[in-house]
Amino acid sequence: MQYSFIETLEKIWEMSGFASLTWQHLVMIAISGVLIYLAIVKGFEPLLLLPIAFGMLLANLPLADLMVEEVAGSGQPGGLLSYLYLGVKKGIYPSLIFMGIGAMTDFGPLIARPSSLFLGAAAQFGIYVAFVIAIALGFTPLEAASIGIIGGADGPTAIYLTSKLADHLLPAIAIAAYSYMALIPMIQPPIMRLLTTKKERETKMEQLREVSKLEKILFPVVVTVLCVLLLPSVAPLIGMLMLGNLFRESGVVERLSDTAQNALINIVTIFLGVTVGATARAETFLRLETIMIIGLGLMAFSFATVGGLLFGKLMYWISGGKINPLIGSAGVSAVPMAARVSQVEGQKANPANFLLMHAMGPNVAGVIGSAVAAGVFLALFGG
Repeated sequence: MQYSFIETLEKIWEMSGFASLTWQHLVMIAISGVLIYLAIVKGFEPLLLLPIAFGMLLANLPLADLMVEEVAGSGQPGGLLSYLYLGVKKGIYPSLIFMGIGAMTDFGPLIARPSSLFLGAAAQFGIYVAFVIAIALGFTPLEAASIGIIGGADGPTAIYLTSKLADHLLPAIAIAAYSYMALIPMIQPPIMRLLTTKKERETKMEQLREVSKLEKILFPVVVTVLCVLLLPSVAPLIGMLMLGNLFRESGVVERLSDTAQNALINIVTIFLGVTVGATARAETFLRLETIMIIGLGLMAFSFATVGGLLFGKLMYWISGGKINPLIGSAGVSAVPMAARVSQVEGQKANPANFLLMHAMGPNVAGVIGSAVAAGVFLALFGG
């Protein structure tokens, strides 16, 4: 069959994605453009925000079918990203990222001051506040648990838990979690200044004791045994986190430690970001519940900061003014950004203040705390 020139152009147009574009697709493409701008120009968590944004762009270009799943027996292969997304659905990518985080993390400040664990636990307060409010707003317990975990300020944990309990909410929760992590320097300081006095913020803390190599080697082993025996469902996250840390602290597997904290985590971050972003399709993302999730995520994050600060004030009082309550806000698990915010706010009050290493204790405790919170939700609702 022969076509005229005009008919050929019409045929090409009909077969192109342009003919299938809707206003919803255009809105999502615009949102992805804003996220790309924030990642590149503003530097908001670019390592994950940039691939998430581009994955969102790819998913909302009609007829590309990159996220179409393979139908058994059809003979038609699935889209490229649908296969890569299996690493999210099966919980592989978040666990591997935790291995890299473990290889990059020095738990020395936490070991030197074990009381930091309480600050890390207190900062999980926002998770449970958001969970209760989400239930009140009509979300199911599984959805509410997935929304609440945003308060832990731990992207991989949020993705891991949501993929297990409420994967249909994954795009909104992932974007909210990483956006708020990037906005820590804007969200936390006003709350920190509101809840602490100038005298408290000026508090100088004594230098931490030196932690032995044996303690650093025993720490990941002991934490793994205790946490996994208590909450077996958290084994993938805690197990990989502590394996990476053991690589780091053992001193005998430098190549493995280097791979975990560089090449491996970078590769997995690309796959995780692009495929999570690709789940944000127009037909599922542009809904009222997405706006509610983003609002609840901000509430969870704010209350997490409040919980850490209030417990920090309690420790300030118990210690007779020796512990600066600002380090409590670092109990959220955005390592090391939250610890840096504590340092900056402390130095604004007292230029001689050096809180970074003190804040790293609650900060790394928050990583464990958010994973344990996820384990609790999995134990309760994972079925």
